[in-house]
Amino acid sequence: VQLVESGGGLVQPGGSLRLSCAASGFTFSSAVMSWYRQVPEKERELVARMPSAGGNTDYVDSVKGRFTISRDNAENTVYLQMNSLKPEDTAVYYCRAVTNRRRYWGQGTQVTVSA
Repeated sequence: VQLVESGGGLVQPGGSLRLSCAASGFTFSSAVMSWYRQVPEKERELVARMPSAGGNTDYVDSVKGRFTISRDNAENTVYLQMNSLKPEDTAVYYCRAVTNRRRYWGQGTQVTVSA
């Protein structure tokens, strides 16, 4: 199983970034895909979650209306579109897959929001 995130970087407040997570080694279409983020000395936080089929997506309150999670099952990729970014969104963002009762994590991508 491999999850590879990309798309992080430095952006000014109010800007946008789109994170991607390319998955391989499992049946992507049947996996629950999520984005988490973590800052130093704090626990990893769920940002957004998308079920495998149907159901509602979930977002942490602080990103509702600004972030959108989506997936392309044909490309085995999950995305996180982040708009109206704020300095408090600065973190390492991780992709997670849950499939067959197992959890897999990517290596993370740094997002820094700063003027």
